[in-house]
Amino acid sequence: MKIWVLIFGMFLVTFIPRMFPMLFKRLKFPHWFNHWLTFVPYAILGALIFPGIMTVDPQHVFFGLVAGLVAFLIAWFYQNLIVIVLGSFLTMMILQWMYS
Repeated sequence: MKIWVLIFGMFLVTFIPRMFPMLFKRLKFPHWFNHWLTFVPYAILGALIFPGIMTVDPQHVFFGLVAGLVAFLIAWFYQNLIVIVLGSFLTMMILQWMYS
């Protein structure tokens, strides 16, 4: 019986956020609010990525900061995901090689 309660709870947790926008599809928000909502995904992405950058190497916190800065600069100029990942990865490898 407990497994069915768990399965139903997981169903509700995934179903409700997906149905919520459909229920309020005709609701019109002010322009400033819609403009503000466009920044939410970037804020969430930053909140997910920044703690990981700060905890890459607990003894050398600046490794993550430098690799994050390199990733940001590559993203600013090239906007190619593979180049961004490889650039930050190589930066981390070089920093770890230099300081180990």
